[in-house]
Amino acid sequence: MTQQKLEMAFALHQQGRLDEARRLYEAIIDTDPGHFDVLHLLGLVSHQMGALQQAERFYLTAIEIKSDFAQVYTSYARVLHDLKRYEEALACHDLAIRLNPMDADAFTERGVLLKDMMRLEEALVSYEKSILIAPDGPLAYNNCGGAFQDLGRYDEAIARYDEAAALDPDYAVAHSNRGVALRRMKRPDEAILSYERAICVQPDFADAYLNLANLSLEMKTFEEAITSYEKCIFLKPDLPDAFGGLGNTFQALKKFEEAVTSYDDAIALRPDYAEAYSNRGESLKALGRLENAIASHGRAIIIRPDYAEAHYNGGNALMAMNHPDAAVDSYDLALSLKPDYPEAYNNRAIALVDLMRMDEAVANYDQALHLKPHYVEAHSNRGIPLAALKRFEAAIASYDKAISFDAEYADAYWNKSAACLLVGDFHSGWALYEWRKKKKLPQGDRLFSKPCWLGREPLSGKSIFVHAEQGLGDVIQFSRYIACLNERSAKVFFAPRANLKALMQGLDGVHEIVDEHDDALEFDYHIPLLSLPLAFQTDLSTIPAKTSYLGVAEDRVALWRQQLGDHGFKIGICWQGSKNKIDAGRSFPVSQFHALSQTPHVRLISLHKGEGEPQLADLPPDMRVESLGDDFDAGADAFLDTAAVMKCCDLVITSDTSIAHLAGALGVKTWLALQYVPDWRWLLDRDDSPWYPTMRLFRQKTPGDWDGVFAQIVKSLRAEL
Repeated sequence: MTQQKLEMAFALHQQGRLDEARRLYEAIIDTDPGHFDVLHLLGLVSHQMGALQQAERFYLTAIEIKSDFAQVYTSYARVLHDLKRYEEALACHDLAIRLNPMDADAFTERGVLLKDMMRLEEALVSYEKSILIAPDGPLAYNNCGGAFQDLGRYDEAIARYDEAAALDPDYAVAHSNRGVALRRMKRPDEAILSYERAICVQPDFADAYLNLANLSLEMKTFEEAITSYEKCIFLKPDLPDAFGGLGNTFQALKKFEEAVTSYDDAIALRPDYAEAYSNRGESLKALGRLENAIASHGRAIIIRPDYAEAHYNGGNALMAMNHPDAAVDSYDLALSLKPDYPEAYNNRAIALVDLMRMDEAVANYDQALHLKPHYVEAHSNRGIPLAALKRFEAAIASYDKAISFDAEYADAYWNKSAACLLVGDFHSGWALYEWRKKKKLPQGDRLFSKPCWLGREPLSGKSIFVHAEQGLGDVIQFSRYIACLNERSAKVFFAPRANLKALMQGLDGVHEIVDEHDDALEFDYHIPLLSLPLAFQTDLSTIPAKTSYLGVAEDRVALWRQQLGDHGFKIGICWQGSKNKIDAGRSFPVSQFHALSQTPHVRLISLHKGEGEPQLADLPPDMRVESLGDDFDAGADAFLDTAAVMKCCDLVITSDTSIAHLAGALGVKTWLALQYVPDWRWLLDRDDSPWYPTMRLFRQKTPGDWDGVFAQIVKSLRAEL
């Protein structure tokens, strides 16, 4: 009866009906507790069912009954291996081999254990012994290839995979592993053939599809990667690496919503999948969901506190949120874990520039370049803090170094153009400025069927479409060139920013203000607005600098003159532009006007709209700034009221923002407060502007010193009054 039950249980076991087999085995043990074979089989079935502690108890009981049976030690070693009790597992394998020195499988399994223990040379010895005992066993050859591969000895690995495949041409795992080795040897075409051979002999081999997909992603053949990942997922829907790889592919294709969905699927299958959380954070960052991105990187860090890349990516998300202080902390953590991380030094330097810590930024770029001498982006970026320190020759040399490594790196040319223009080298600067069209975030790069005019062709009797680019101040400053085109007998269609169309109606020389997206517009040439200085070969002596080139409706001026009255010395003030990277270092608190407000007969009138306005609710008790009400420039059209109020003021004092350009274009008396190293258009070491005859410049003597600037302004105002 016992033998019959045992045969039935064993048959169920072989059919994979594990629970039924276990119950029959246990029924035999209930009547015969010392049945060695059944105890061994109970250990096997418990292991297969994942009950490792129970399997261990059965094996130990079996060994007490019969301590000289090699196979039970091999079986017990497998359980200890899965329990990660590696040294005990190794001792069991060694004991099994002493009992049966000719057991090739025991040597193979011992090699697998040693490989997991990262004792690769010893693993090779075990595999080679297995091959000596059973030279016709393909598994040992395949595993031997894996150990050679982990040691970086790829030629030897491929030789062993080939021997495994020669013994069993349908051995899909060996073909797939051969592909992995070839991929690491940078032989992708051969690797693809190996993966395809694996799939050919085993069409349901999910891991081969995964390997093929990973290689396709690496080769940037993204559609092929998606196809292979999806096939892998169809065959093995519980494989988190396939969903993670699919997410990486969608991310590379900038399909960020699909990427997030794939990462979520990967995480659902593997909740501790740190890489998926961090990559998910990158896609969320690209979608502008920055707080969620930071949380995702944070989750990756909780799972893997030593995950340097997650700290780095979290720092990048913090930078996107304009939190450079916190970003520096994240980069510091990344570098503490991975000191040879040039990208972290580069991005830490970017954050330090935002914090106006220029010397430290240069040092960080130097460290990045020490680790990665041909790091084009770091060479280009390094010039920015050097220029901010007025080390212009060194800055230009840094930009040139970037260009020497990558002659198409547009951002380096762009950075160099700003340095050249700032020091007054307009000849080089305007030509280099054209590279803005090819930057990572291009500007002025619209394409049309008609040619771009850059000054070579005659314009008499021709029409030209001038399209705006960049900020409001840029449009106002360079719209002066419309008159220059008119002087060449061109019919000028001008498309300013939509909210500037009303302001530009009175612009000198324009034939018609048009919509920039008017598909019915006919013209002979086009030109982006900031290419006009190049087209006219502008230098310092030929800047078109009329005292006034913008007009204001007289009825609006009269209305505001009546509302403001004619008493006192009226100063229109502005202290902050839009709070973004362009404005960094240019703005100052409204309280800097405090001393001016104490000057007899002076009235401060706010021209400010938007960010920075709440400061007016927190002025010093003895300071008054007049606000112009909620209706001031409240419509869709920008600056109409502002321009009229400026015309009613005796003086405008402003930070470097669009207000300064508007005042200059109107010919209003303007004082401009500038940071230590200003934007290129204000040049260096002069108190006037060749762009605006009615403007006076007040410059910081040292970085960040607004007190010194306003001391100059107060002294000058009191002298005038």
